[in-house]
Amino acid sequence: MKKNCSIKPINLFYEEPEADRWFPLDRYLRRVIRRIFRGKSKIGGQKKVFLNLCAGLDRLGIPYRVNNYRYIQRHPEEVACIIGKPHVLDKINWKNPIVFGAAVFSHPCEDLDLFNRRPVRKMLVPGEWMKKMCEPFYGGRVHVWPVGIATEEWLPAPINQKDVDILIYDKVRWKHEEFEKELINPIEYHLQAQGLNIASIRYGFYQEEEFEALLTRSKAMIFLCEHETQGIAYQQALSCNIPILAWDRGGFWQDPSYFPERVKFAPVSSVPYWDERCGVVFQDINEFPVKLQEFLDKLSDKQFHPRDYILENLTLEKSAQHYVEIVNMVQQGLV
Repeated sequence: MKKNCSIKPINLFYEEPEADRWFPLDRYLRRVIRRIFRGKSKIGGQKKVFLNLCAGLDRLGIPYRVNNYRYIQRHPEEVACIIGKPHVLDKINWKNPIVFGAAVFSHPCEDLDLFNRRPVRKMLVPGEWMKKMCEPFYGGRVHVWPVGIATEEWLPAPINQKDVDILIYDKVRWKHEEFEKELINPIEYHLQAQGLNIASIRYGFYQEEEFEALLTRSKAMIFLCEHETQGIAYQQALSCNIPILAWDRGGFWQDPSYFPERVKFAPVSSVPYWDERCGVVFQDINEFPVKLQEFLDKLSDKQFHPRDYILENLTLEKSAQHYVEIVNMVQQGLV
């Protein structure tokens, strides 16, 4: 869509932290070497937040600048939209009102003095449970903002292309060997006992094109993750109209950098954006056989409509419009 020149551009800032290691400016050389030997770099979830926001703004025709530090320093009255990562907060001596997020640090204990040392007006987090985790430290200045999903790219595939009954998406991040024995292998056993054709993919070990190709072949997906602040990958599957049987264990936030010594917060969720159109959840392997049968029965009866949920709640346009509304409120001094 053509940019609307009558709208003042939004000032966006996003950078991945990258430091020199052995000699000055060697980060650029290491970047080239990585590209040669490892191929195209993977796009992480936080960078996807930035890219999808830009895509949503493009669709709305809303102009924006990216990392224009010279301009923002000359215009301290304008809002600085620091998507992330957190090191950008210390890039310059900010005078501007700041909307920070949603690519923020994992927990407020990393920067308890944030709102005093920087002119942050709003901190955006991807979902409701993370907001509740941050509120005791930051109060009402924490706001939920999920990024949109590229629904015109993540499209349903014809049923005659689908030769995989269930795709297992393995995003178990901690104690993987333990959960492989206690959760993943038993799940595979139950699926095979049902005579289902399965495929697997593991987070961090694939390119996005591989995931997209598997989704075009899959009728349903099992999503295994301790918890998600938003969960872009499972939402991409939902956008492809693929129902999900999700491990939603609840309980404590499990990040071993914080739990249990530094932070004990509960409850969390693996599917923070979800309703009955999306699929079925199970809490543990003991509950899995019953929930699997419920899922398969509803799948057979065509009771799931996951793409409708995404189109109603998480499109690029709706997310970008929500973001613009937050920025405008801060610009007008309403928050």
